[in-house]
Amino acid sequence: MPYVKPIQTANRINFLASSKVQAFTYQVSDIGITADTNGKKVVKAGTFLPANDATAKGILYTDVDVTNGPQPGSLIVEAYVYEARLHTAPSTEAKAALTKITFR
Repeated sequence: MPYVKPIQTANRINFLASSKVQAFTYQVSDIGITADTNGKKVVKAGTFLPANDATAKGILYTDVDVTNGPQPGSLIVEAYVYEARLHTAPSTEAKAALTKITFR
């Protein structure tokens, strides 16, 4: 008898206003990330890293699973972004630090 496991899907809102995106590899930390109901620690796409303040270096491009420790992710450093579609509103300091990201 085969093992059958339900498939989970996730719906993510596209927060990019254009296909013009410049992104680089970035080590996503697992510190301070709480596990969900399935025991997974996932940093959502659209998260400001390393924090939503003046230290912001970019916006996470895709979800990153950090359940087993820090993992590499794609960090957007230049793009056009719909501010209202981000799961967390950018702080004034983060907007000032991210000079090559245009918020609409």
